[in-house]
Formats: sequence, structure tokens, C-alpha cells
Amino acid sequence: MSYEKVLQASKIIIGTKQTVKALQTTEVLEVIIADDADRRVLNKVIQVAEEKNIPVTKVESMKKLGKACGIEVGAATVAIIN
Repeated sequence: MSYEKVLQASKIIIGTKQTVKALQTTEVLEVIIADDADRRVLNKVIQVAEEKNIPVTKVESMKKLGKACGIEVGAATVAIIN
């Protein structure tokens, strides 16, 4: 499951703004998005990832995604970078 990918990744970027920035400037391997996040928040991330042909994986919970990142709050998006 993708929560494990986040836990095992050596470098991650957390949050929608930072993910979009990373997609535009860094070598992103995969983007993880939380299905319970606001669609308007996710649209830009999904759009840029598709333009760059970066795989997008959905997980069910912002809270669990945040926990997998080691933060106390939910995370809408995470970019796994090289």
C-alpha cells in the first residue's frame, strides 16, 4: 500500500503547494494524494503530475497520510522524490 511507500521513501515533500513546486522543478517519482482531501486543492497537483507523466496514487485518508509522513496533521498530497 502507498502508506508504506511514503514510510520507506528517503525523501518526501509534503503539502499541495510544495508538491506542485517539486513537480515543476525536481525529479518526482510518484505523487500520493488523499481521497478525502478537497478536490479543488488536489486539481492543480493532479494536472501538473499528468502533464509531467508522473504516476498519481490515491490513498483513503489525509490523517493516515500525514501520520505516514511523521506529522501530527493530515496531508493532502505527498511527492516522493529522487
